[in-house]
Amino acid sequence: MRKAKKMEAKENYQVEERTFKTMRSGGALSISFGVVNVVVGVVSGIILIVSGAKLLSAKRRIMF
Repeated sequence: MRKAKKMEAKENYQVEERTFKTMRSGGALSISFGVVNVVVGVVSGIILIVSGAKLLSAKRRIMF
């Protein structure tokens, strides 16, 4: 009876350890994707602001 409980405890520990490792790698992946998304968002925002400023400065030269 005692051996069965020890075996069950050991199996539970292994399952928990695998679960922890899976969750850890998933969390790291989510954080890295989040950082990449923030960087892409900031860069595209800067590009849009610069191109808008160029259009506004060239507005005087455009005739309709």
